[in-house]
Amino acid sequence: MTGIVSPGQGHLLTARGNVLAFKAVAEQTGGDFSLMERTVPAGARTPPPHRHVTCSEAFFVLAGTITFRLGDDELTGGAGDFLLVPRGAAHTFGNSGSEPARLLVLHAPAMDAYFEELHRLWSAGEPPSLETERELMSRYGMEPA
Repeated sequence: MTGIVSPGQGHLLTARGNVLAFKAVAEQTGGDFSLMERTVPAGARTPPPHRHVTCSEAFFVLAGTITFRLGDDELTGGAGDFLLVPRGAAHTFGNSGSEPARLLVLHAPAMDAYFEELHRLWSAGEPPSLETERELMSRYGMEPA
């Protein structure tokens, strides 16, 4: 990918019913960061609550409403809202609204290799168990929260 990457375009993956359109991946950034546009359908399965041991994560809501859990706090973000999840902070997020939501998600350093494997898990026919997802997460520096 070089040049302008339009909305909904990029390196496309899917998981949990979400469409992940990577705008930048580790190969392009020397591993410094990855950036995805994520479309989250209403009611889609949320990521298991977790902490990134080796990475910071940032969310910018483009459209719709996302409910974030950060530590013990529940926060609601709408279009234009930004949330930084510092390394080691317990979190998850989902779309409890009635319309799809879109957000930009930045991982520093890059985490696109994890999402490649998550995509393969979710493309195998039946959704993976939470235990299978947690095992994958642990291999990429994510601990249960």
